[in-house]
Amino acid sequence: MESQVQPPEYANPTSSETIGVSDSAPSGSLALPPSTQDEQWRRVGSQISEFLAQLPEYIGRFFNEYKQPIITVGLILAAIITVKVVLAVLDALNDIPLLSPTFELVGIGYSVWFVNRYLLQASKRQELSQELQSLKKQVIGSQQLPES
Repeated sequence: MESQVQPPEYANPTSSETIGVSDSAPSGSLALPPSTQDEQWRRVGSQISEFLAQLPEYIGRFFNEYKQPIITVGLILAAIITVKVVLAVLDALNDIPLLSPTFELVGIGYSVWFVNRYLLQASKRQELSQELQSLKKQVIGSQQLPES
């Protein structure tokens, strides 16, 4: 003789509804009535929408508070990526036959021209020095430091 066990029913003290164990739900889990599930989803949805509405303010406050470290980290990462890309391009160019010796010849030729043009005669060295001072003033500025 088989006895049929009825699932227990629980009374919700805040409402007149009763919550029972669903036959389709896995054993040990409670099936909530649709109204309670909708209410929970609405509550979760409103919390998410509040968070998303305040997200730009949170991000702006965070960026303003940590502006200098964020910029520093960004510049360091950009420098690392740039160095890696340049090294990869140079490695790829080095693999091309006859290109590496050609670049070496161009470098040697430019060095010989530079020495001949600027470094052999004293008047040309002074001209180079004046050009470098002019470039330095353009980059740094013409403001002179007070002598102490």
